[in-house]
Amino acid sequence: MQILKTTDANFHTLFDSLVNDRREATVDVSGTVREIIADVRSRGDVAVREYTAKFDKFEPDSLRISKQAIASSAAACETGVIEALKLAASRIAEFHRRQIPSDINYNDATGVNLGLTWVPLANVGIYVPGGRASYPSSVLMNAIPAKIAGVERIVMTVPMPRGEINPAVLAAAEIAGVKEIYGIGGAQAIAALAYGTEAIAPVDKIVGPGNAYVAEAKRQVFGTVGIDSIAGPSEILVVADGKNNPDWIAWDLLSQAEHDPVAQSILITDSSEFAEQVVVAIERILTTLPTQEVARASWENYGAIIITSNLEEGIPLLNRLAPEHLELCVDHPEEMAKQIRCAGSMFLGRYTPEAIGDYVGGPNHVLPTSRSARFASGLSAFDFLKRITYLQCDESALHKIGHAAISLANAEGLAAHAGSVAVRIG
Repeated sequence: MQILKTTDANFHTLFDSLVNDRREATVDVSGTVREIIADVRSRGDVAVREYTAKFDKFEPDSLRISKQAIASSAAACETGVIEALKLAASRIAEFHRRQIPSDINYNDATGVNLGLTWVPLANVGIYVPGGRASYPSSVLMNAIPAKIAGVERIVMTVPMPRGEINPAVLAAAEIAGVKEIYGIGGAQAIAALAYGTEAIAPVDKIVGPGNAYVAEAKRQVFGTVGIDSIAGPSEILVVADGKNNPDWIAWDLLSQAEHDPVAQSILITDSSEFAEQVVVAIERILTTLPTQEVARASWENYGAIIITSNLEEGIPLLNRLAPEHLELCVDHPEEMAKQIRCAGSMFLGRYTPEAIGDYVGGPNHVLPTSRSARFASGLSAFDFLKRITYLQCDESALHKIGHAAISLANAEGLAAHAGSVAVRIG
């Protein structure tokens, strides 16, 4: 775990190193993924079944999970979990429903009718991780915005190692209204969604996080289908002054560290004493944390504390880091938030831990990682909508703007373009 002080002579060198550190898997899986995709395209379900047997040790009678199995699994969930999922679903739906944009339609001064209409995608694939990262909350975060946008067909794939699945994942799917679910994962699932097989009709876009093979597969099928993003390891950056309870901040930092050994948790504070208290609290919590092994590896190898002269000094630093999750545990956090330009999602105030956003807050928890918050946003209803623009000219309007179009077409050497306008206006 690094401790950086802005007053140190070598701070900028160390900070640049922190910014440029790449925590993604260093093993190149592109060749293996390319072979899997080609095989699935060639042999369809047979290839998908073979890879499922090889990697997941699972040979299902049907790739698709039956309605009865979904209902049975959902029924096995504790009542408290079901109620929590329903609460989360209602809040996520409400937030994303407010994102739906309005169409545009107007007549300009020349009499041309112009407009833009929003239409939903027809088919969307949702990848839900299995194994260690089996999160029912991610089902809701991916499926509900698609539903709100009006997507007609939502297909979910989820790996089932040795035939096992977290019942809450299927319960979440049932609550979100996802009915077409396949018990497959990895690059083979991405290939099946992108190109289709005998059992699985292809989709138009694939969303959802996964391991290095899934990420590389999404990269390779992009263009054939749309994708949301290439997800990297989870991140949190907490800005906290000395007025905070160090235990609270320690728990917040560990909440992301426990995701992955290469997740990253960073604290920016203007108090050296508070920083020391947080370090002590983290060590104490780690000794009894069930996810200690993963969280400790993340914190010790990639964690960092940046001590600034004042919190304002930290704002340009955090904008450069462009974190996935940003907590502002300060007085008047909304004022500081106005200066933030690069963050996936912000959590304002001392009583808004990032974990609330992971589950029941409402905004999406599928967020840009690896500093891509500099140019990208979190998953939203917009990701499941397309814009189609239109124009309509009557004879009078075409005469008013057509001569300019002819001039530009001739300037570009495109005679047929000019002719298609000229033939109408004489």
